[in-house]
Amino acid sequence: MNAVRRCFLLAVVAIFCGFIAAKTAPKLLNQFNSAEKGSVLTIDNRHAPCASRVELKSKGTVMPRPLRVEYPGAIYHLMSRGDHGEAIFRDDPDRRAFVDTLGEACVKTGWRVHAFCLMGNHFHLVAETPRPNLVAGMKWLLGTYTGRFNRRHQLFGHLFSGRYKSLVIDERGGDYLRIACDYVHLNPARAGLVALDQPLSAYAWSSYPLYLAPGRRPEWLRVDRLLGEHGIQADTAEGRIEFRARLEERRKEGDPAESWAVFRRGWKLGAADFAQRLAGRLGRAGQAHELARERNETDGHRAERLVQEWLAAQGWSEAEVVARPKGDPNKARLAVRLREETPMTRQWIANRLAMGSASYISQLTAKTKECRM
Repeated sequence: MNAVRRCFLLAVVAIFCGFIAAKTAPKLLNQFNSAEKGSVLTIDNRHAPCASRVELKSKGTVMPRPLRVEYPGAIYHLMSRGDHGEAIFRDDPDRRAFVDTLGEACVKTGWRVHAFCLMGNHFHLVAETPRPNLVAGMKWLLGTYTGRFNRRHQLFGHLFSGRYKSLVIDERGGDYLRIACDYVHLNPARAGLVALDQPLSAYAWSSYPLYLAPGRRPEWLRVDRLLGEHGIQADTAEGRIEFRARLEERRKEGDPAESWAVFRRGWKLGAADFAQRLAGRLGRAGQAHELARERNETDGHRAERLVQEWLAAQGWSEAEVVARPKGDPNKARLAVRLREETPMTRQWIANRLAMGSASYISQLTAKTKECRM
């Protein structure tokens, strides 16, 4: 009798599953049939515990990403958060594992760390790259720590959310490195992780206590440059006391939220000509997958550099550019070069070279190209 009941229940379950499949299969088939050739099918079940959400992403659709400028000696403020805002450090062993992994990354890449701070669901890092290897180094650092974290906690999948943030810091001086490192070292105080009656060094998972304790410093932590930007000439006991006094004073003063806005929304921290220098370092036009604000700024500076180089070669002044006719052959050749080597618009070129309208630029550059063929 029990066997008959089991068979009956199995038959009911099979009929129910067949009914559900008959209802959902046509919808899925229509989505497959209506998708463009080359589309990628993604089944996302993160937001529905009992159901899957089917999405179709067209081939060629690329999300914008931050501009990555790499060159020897570049300094960056780097930050990465946990996926969905979740913790990336659950306890002190996790934090020790990250610091150890960071040390291994420095050995592999040659990086020099000026400051770091580990928070609950994100970290801050100010690193100098003697070789242009930011992207490769961060890929190894984040990937290796993710693997170690997942193995320790018996998890799988992403630990960090999307792409890390990188802010390029003007390495020529001007207090920019000091501003970035102070921002990192004061982070625990701003987050309320250090009581008012405690010293800032009470927060252990930051490079700040290591600045005050030379015997505990790892080899990859470089302190001389930040001390120098604070006006401290040597890494002595007196110098470290002065450094501690300066940071505690900064902590008491506090800072308006807008003073740190560049670290949350910016991509560079430097002098007025820093973007122009970065455009030269980039050595190429911005690309469509890079954030428009950053791409446009470097593209504009790169185009302007080409114009200035051309003016110097011709021996022309700005006034002479305006005075010469809009159909001047030399101006036309530069317009063609700007169109070929930068993504600047025809209207931008027309305005910059005093050549009339965008349509005139189109006609003139077409004729110039024909003459070159």
